[in-house]
Amino acid sequence: MKTVQFKTNIKCSGCVATVTPELNKAAGENNWKVDLASPDKILTVSVEDGKEASISEAVQKAGYKAALLAS
Repeated sequence: MKTVQFKTNIKCSGCVATVTPELNKAAGENNWKVDLASPDKILTVSVEDGKEASISEAVQKAGYKAALLAS
């Protein structure tokens, strides 16, 4: 497992509630968090190598954007 970060447009706790089911499926419960205090609304995820795209897809499926940040 490695930790990756995404810049998102998830703005509030309601948005987090919307993406929670999709991210729990893609990353597992308690393996991700969104920093709503950050200007870039950073999503931090513990994910298996090569699975970064599935996280981005899960966020998009919930109606939001997620761009992988360079590590």
